[in-house]
Amino acid sequence: MLPRLLSLILPVCFIFPSFSFADPPQTATADSETLKQDAPRVYLDCSRCDRTYILTEIEFVNFVRDQKDAQAYIMITTQSTGSGGKDTSDEIREGLAGILKIGLATYAGRTPIAERITVSYKDADTIDTDSAQDKWDYWVFSLSGRGGFDGQKTSRSYSFNGSVAATRVTEDLRFRLYYSGSRSTDRYSYGDIKQTHTRKSHSLNLLAVKSISDHWSVGAASSAYSNTYSNIKFRFNLQPAIEYNYFPYSESTRRQLRFLWRPGFNAYYYYEETIYDKIEEKLWSEQFSAEFQMKQKWGTASTGFGFSHYDIYGYFQRIRNQLSLRKGEISEADLLLRRIQLETNYNYYAQIGLSYTFGSIYSNVVNPRFGY
Repeated sequence: MLPRLLSLILPVCFIFPSFSFADPPQTATADSETLKQDAPRVYLDCSRCDRTYILTEIEFVNFVRDQKDAQAYIMITTQSTGSGGKDTSDEIREGLAGILKIGLATYAGRTPIAERITVSYKDADTIDTDSAQDKWDYWVFSLSGRGGFDGQKTSRSYSFNGSVAATRVTEDLRFRLYYSGSRSTDRYSYGDIKQTHTRKSHSLNLLAVKSISDHWSVGAASSAYSNTYSNIKFRFNLQPAIEYNYFPYSESTRRQLRFLWRPGFNAYYYYEETIYDKIEEKLWSEQFSAEFQMKQKWGTASTGFGFSHYDIYGYFQRIRNQLSLRKGEISEADLLLRRIQLETNYNYYAQIGLSYTFGSIYSNVVNPRFGY
């Protein structure tokens, strides 16, 4: 009798033993089909994996659609590591299938189909142990930028945004520093109406979390922010925090019940006086949140309450079919709010972005504290 439950908890980045399985030469199709009928019946519970690839690569078990018909139940959950993961989607699905083969081989080995399975082992002497040295000491850095423009005869827009991030994740400490900035300009020109509007924003965020035990964490978050659209010349925020997880953090991919308390200090400085007659103010804040997540054989439940790549895209259109244009003058409000279609004989759009990540490639540590 096969066990009723086989549960695998897998992070996004995997470490794979160097085993492989291969099918020996088949003698007759009828014999293979007969053996397959007695193979283990497996139910695969996975919402973010390539099911078609797994079903194609693992042929020595029978995957069933209803878990009631299964002799083995596989639940796959994922969680990001400190480095964010650098494997391609093909490497991830290939590695996942490899792990499943190893786990399922034990069950298949107790059925007649075992005679069709072979196992190979890669000698440890051939493994390059020097490659495991991490010269970056778990630090990961990311740079990204994106810019674009679009327009037509009466309006043009330009925009750019960029970000820089530095993270370090270990079992004892989680650190993240992130900066982002953006600038966009809109220009309108229609007859005597000529307008230019520019929006700018900057944001700097810092997070540090210290692991106290398998249930407790302490840390602090701080941020600095400015945004012309929101009338915020400068805002500073500091929040110490403490978190308790009823379940051990090591079980975070299966179940979590986290309580987070964050008192804070906020300082605001405005470009112009607000509706409350303030040009600056200091405020104290307090936040409390509770979050519950669980993934089990019967399904998934969650609730909560609380007080890199390179790409380029573009197009150009020649327009000669604006048959429904309104006759008459266009008001300034219609122009700025774009409430009606305006006459133009061309339209264009282009965008380019670049992101680059470097640093540790061996950061396989999973640290889910503070909900990250």
